[in-house]
Amino acid sequence: MDRRYVDEYKKKTVTADEAARVVKSGDWVEYAFGVCCANEFDKALAKRKDELSDINIRCDIGAYPHYTLEADNSVFTWNSWHTAGYDRQWIGDGLYYIPMKFHEAPMMTRKDCVPDTVFVAQVSSMDEHGNFSWGAGAPSSMAAFETAQIRILEVNDQMPRVLGGCQEGCHISQIDYLFEVSNPLPTLPDPEPSDVDKAIASSVVDSLVDGCSIQLGIGGIPNAVGAMIAVSDLKDLGVHTEMYVDAYVKMTEAGKVTGKYKNIDKYKQVFSFAMGSKKVYDFIDDNPSAISYSVDYTNNPLVIAQLDKFVSINACIEVDLFGQVCSESVGTKHISGTGGQLDFVEGAYKSNGGQSFICMPSTKNIKGKLVSTIKPMLTPGAIVTDPRSATHKIVTEYGVANMKGKSTWERAEALINIAHPDFRDELIADAKKMNIWRRSNKLSVPSVLGMAAA
Repeated sequence: MDRRYVDEYKKKTVTADEAARVVKSGDWVEYAFGVCCANEFDKALAKRKDELSDINIRCDIGAYPHYTLEADNSVFTWNSWHTAGYDRQWIGDGLYYIPMKFHEAPMMTRKDCVPDTVFVAQVSSMDEHGNFSWGAGAPSSMAAFETAQIRILEVNDQMPRVLGGCQEGCHISQIDYLFEVSNPLPTLPDPEPSDVDKAIASSVVDSLVDGCSIQLGIGGIPNAVGAMIAVSDLKDLGVHTEMYVDAYVKMTEAGKVTGKYKNIDKYKQVFSFAMGSKKVYDFIDDNPSAISYSVDYTNNPLVIAQLDKFVSINACIEVDLFGQVCSESVGTKHISGTGGQLDFVEGAYKSNGGQSFICMPSTKNIKGKLVSTIKPMLTPGAIVTDPRSATHKIVTEYGVANMKGKSTWERAEALINIAHPDFRDELIADAKKMNIWRRSNKLSVPSVLGMAAA
């Protein structure tokens, strides 16, 4: 390793407590995404609760305990681009959501957000050329890094060194301070798909063709899709996604992913961040076939649309009979965020031969009562993640409803056809009241009455 970089590294090395002392009252501090979120720094900053006031922290899925909020949520306020895990227990009680389309996060950071005083990221160890990788979380790290006054790194020797296409890391010459940690990365369970998940996944996999490029979210349905692809006859698939998950590793190990027909980034699996099992982090470590980009590339609908036969697969909470999709709240209760769902819904549909799937079980259990996830209208206060003008294909265990090119009565008919049979008559009655049901509708879908009566 070049001696200059070694000397500069030593000169900039401090303790976590020393690094946290750069924060002043009234500062905005940004932490990197997900498993790259500041951990030891936040713990050190929490110790200063009695000497600071009005500290705003911006983050995107804080994957570690929020030590500052635990210390004093009147001193520290978190502002989140997307909420999950630890974030949710603090929503409205020290943590607040920043509405956005994910591909715009770097632009908003550079253009509209209050500039950060301090940016902190967990990164990989420095390589022989003085470079650090953003590791498993590169969505908008470079934008925050560029706009911050003070740049601090938590150098974690257990963070994968992820190679990249653009904005995937920084150089020792660009930072102000660093300190070393050695912490295992948080992992996510690889859930076993339910029978409903498998039924939904089957409808999606039946729509896939050789050479298509795939974006998956996380959870039972994407895992079921990945497992089915792994044992299918599909071949030469491509990967272009915001989130890299275990399903992609399964598909790759089964020989289904080559990327040979991708129009851009040929042969490369492209992603912006990774969250999953340790196997995921090991797979992306120093792997030239799995490359990281800033989210303004991975999630840009114009970039997605360049990939022929692009398939986007995401989940939601509920859908109304107009085809409006809610994926981020239950009524006014905030759950997650828009994330990249709308980015991929729009980009996939604009792809030559592309498809966008929004998946959900037809029912959910609320306090022991079975309710339909297809509703006449969204729950009051629910956030529209995907407007009716954008949604393409909605999937439940009862099939697929294509919203594109459909008038309001056709949408209602298609959605009621994939609703749980126990709720179809009720939904028909609601559709009539809403003037989106024709008298001839029942005749055109006799299975609605037959299954509802069964």
